Parts: sequence; structure tokens; C-alpha cells
Amino acid sequence: MTAAGADPAVVGPYLAEALGDTAWKDPSVTLIAGGKSNLTYRVDSPAGSVVLRRPPLGQILPTAHDMGREFRVMSGLGSTAVPVPKMLHFCTDPDVLGQPFYVMERVEGHIVTTQLPPGYADTEADRATLSNGLVDVLATLHTVDYAAAGLGEFGRPNGYLSRQVSRWSKQWDATRVEGMEQVDALAAALTASMPATQRNTVVHGDYRLDNTMLHPTEVGRINAVLDWEMSTLGDPLADVGILLVYWAQASDPDLRKQGAPVGAVTSLPGFLTRDEVAEGYASRSGLDVTELPWYVAFGFFKLAVVCAGIAMRVKFGAMLGEGFDGYEERIPPLIELGSATLSDRMLY
Repeated sequence: MTAAGADPAVVGPYLAEALGDTAWKDPSVTLIAGGKSNLTYRVDSPAGSVVLRRPPLGQILPTAHDMGREFRVMSGLGSTAVPVPKMLHFCTDPDVLGQPFYVMERVEGHIVTTQLPPGYADTEADRATLSNGLVDVLATLHTVDYAAAGLGEFGRPNGYLSRQVSRWSKQWDATRVEGMEQVDALAAALTASMPATQRNTVVHGDYRLDNTMLHPTEVGRINAVLDWEMSTLGDPLADVGILLVYWAQASDPDLRKQGAPVGAVTSLPGFLTRDEVAEGYASRSGLDVTELPWYVAFGFFKLAVVCAGIAMRVKFGAMLGEGFDGYEERIPPLIELGSATLSDRMLY
């Protein structure tokens, strides 16, 4: 079986040596997530099953898709209460697969995007439990003693918000779509109204339902938090902001649906509302969420830039899998939502 970006004829012998088991020499490699970002593969052999993660194919931006960052943060968090897969090996040699990659244990469970698995979280009470489980794990992450976890040098927390707005503005410059100057206007407005950071923590950077592995049967239990490529040390409310950007509600206006990259099951009866998620996080973390609209507006801005990057990679044929059409058209509604959230100070 061939898998673009992870040729079994290369992966097998490499893992046999790296993991010290010749049974890895002749594996099957299956793309399990084409990904809007990094690529994820399942590697199966008589030695067992593991997951391999690598950057996307083709042109990538210099600061994006940092495999070492993902490997390091999950290795550090492995000794904490935050659920993460066990890290097995990190390859820094780009000559093997064209980019650095890492291998981790395969965790069983559900990854939920547009619909719940049959028979899972069927009741409103279960969906409330699932919502609260997601909030619990995020609050747990934000209480980790990152120095004790070996992550004291993982980032520069001071000035995190200003660097984030600057970084994503530069990403926009690298993937700019003509005629969308309103993106620059939102970046300027975010810079002019930046709140003070209350606490510095490990920040996931893209925390949302479909970046977690849910326990197969125990609703509300998270088996693993995945996709740590944007993680660093910084302001934890940035994680709450992006979670709420992806958190759909049944009452959402058409504008919000137009900006959503994927449908979300959180609009089903029983899931918490965005306000309830914010309130639940505040009670667990002890943080003041008065300035949360700024963080949500920043989340809309960041997602708009991510959509521009996906559109660029689609243009150059660097995306594997399906479902990557229409990302450029999502940018204007996301920016409009970000601007409205910032000016009206509401969780749109």
C-alpha cells in the first residue's frame, strides 16, 4: 500500500531500527487525516500499531507545522493529568520523509466532527457531560506547572498576545488574498485593544472538540488531546477564544455558518451554549472572562488566516484528502464576525 508523504518502504525499515523491532520492516501505512494542516497516518505491522505525524506536502510557511514542538509538549505533559498519547520517536532528519516527523502510540476512541457516533451521547444529559469534560480538560491544562513538566523554556510568555497578532498578520501577508483589506483592519483593531494577561500557562493554540480523542464508551472522558503544533506558553484565554469560535449553537445566524470550516455537533440539544462554556471555564480556572470577546475576535482572525493558508495549499496541490474547497470564501464572514465581536463585546 502506498501513502503519499509516508512511503511504507521507507517508514518500515526506519521504524525497525528506531524502535528496535524488525517486525516493523514491512508495514501498511494509511492516511487517517488528510488534515487542514499536518498529516496523520496509521502504521500497522506485526509489531503493533502506531501513529505517524508529519507536515503537509509541498510549500509550507517557515513558522508553521513544527513537529518538534508537538513532540516536546506532549512528552512534557505525559507526566501530568492532561491526557496525551505517549511519544515514541522523533525524527529530525528531513532526508527520511522530506520533513521531520514523529511517532506516537495509537489511542483508541472517537474523533467527532460533524456528527456523533451511533449510540454515543444520545441524550441531552450526555451532551452536557461531554461539554463539561472538554472544559475540565482545558482548565486542567491551564493549571499545569509547566516548569516542573520540563516546559519552562517552551515559549516566551511575556508579550504573547502581541506576538500572536504579529505572527498571524505575517502569515496573512504570506497567503494574502487580494481585495480582503478588512483582514488588516481587524489586525489593527486587535492590536489597539489588547487586554492584559492574567496568567501564563501552557497554551494548546487550537483547542476544540475535533482535536480530542473521546473515550469509546465513557461520555465526558477525554482519552487524548491532539494537534499541538500551535502550542506554547502564553495567555490561556486564547484557548477559550478559539474553542468558542468553533462552538456552534442552534441559534447561530447564517453569517456564522458561512464562516465555519466544518459543521459542529455542539448545536445539538444538550450541549452547553458559548456563554455557559465561558462561565464553566471561569469557575474552574478562577480567571476573569470579562475580556473574552477580544480573544474570540482574535480566534476569528486566526481562523481566517488559517483558511487563507489552506486555500493557498489547495491551489498548489499540497493537500491530501477531500473537503478542502471553499476556504477562501469563508474569510470575509470570519473577519466580519471578528470585527462585530470586538466592537460589540459579545460572544457571537
